[in-house]
Amino acid sequence: MAAGRFVISPLAETVASLIVLAKAVSAHPGEHAWLNAHLPAYRARLEQDPITARLVLAALGPRRWMADFITPAPDGEETPDFAGELAVVRATPPAQAAADVRVALGGTLPDDLDRSDLAERMAEVLGWVWTQTVLPYWERRRRILEADILARTSRLSQGGWAAALNEMRSGMRWLGDGTLQINVYDYPPQDISAGRLFFVPVTSQSAGWAASAGPIRYAIVYPCTAPLADAGHQRVPAAIARLLGPARARVLVLLETPMSTTQIVALTGQKLGSVGRHLKVLHDAGLVHRYRVGRSVLYHRTRRGDGLLDVPR
Repeated sequence: MAAGRFVISPLAETVASLIVLAKAVSAHPGEHAWLNAHLPAYRARLEQDPITARLVLAALGPRRWMADFITPAPDGEETPDFAGELAVVRATPPAQAAADVRVALGGTLPDDLDRSDLAERMAEVLGWVWTQTVLPYWERRRRILEADILARTSRLSQGGWAAALNEMRSGMRWLGDGTLQINVYDYPPQDISAGRLFFVPVTSQSAGWAASAGPIRYAIVYPCTAPLADAGHQRVPAAIARLLGPARARVLVLLETPMSTTQIVALTGQKLGSVGRHLKVLHDAGLVHRYRVGRSVLYHRTRRGDGLLDVPR
């Protein structure tokens, strides 16, 4: 765990988006709007290529296991390049891709998927999902993911691994004594002490998986904190926006949960200096208070701030 790191993976975000498109189910208002905007084009693309459509459903796993080759563990770069990550998927040997899909299906490979171009077809689909549905929003999504990592590392400095990892994903708990439970399934324990473990947030609340690259790299992909994923769609009361100004009012609305200046910048897209000035005014007015957690300073709405927004404490 001492060598564990949080990293951002464009490929993981793309796979998570593919899962949402394939299931056609959204978990929060922002994701719902995104799904409505892109689902017709996604379905139209797969209608033109029935084999790839079958492959996507098979690789995502009708059971609870995705084909491993579409979810490679990151190599440890802070923010890896999507093209480089996609090249790893595309380079999967045909026999390995077929074996992974067979495991995901939990049985034999259908005749129409018994072919040598499975990895190439999945790479093409993932490339389309990235270009058409993720890249246009990537800057904001990346800021949200960075905000989640900052929140997790703040918890880590305050309460150790248990505070940072518990409930990161369903069934995940730090058990102590070097043991991390990653799900509630009855799989045998695995010793990964010789490798490196990466934690990778994605913005979709319905996605999450474990990945490995032999005995050297492992990854836990988890949904980022729900308030962060939906923060851009919280309603700012019109009267409060007129009173404080829209930008400052939005900062106040966001501080329902403690956040650092960096997190607020990530979620609002406002400049660091502007956020700092808003926080000073809100703090001087008694609408927010601040406190230090490790090396971070967090801000949180006070009772007076809740009262201004007419929010029950």
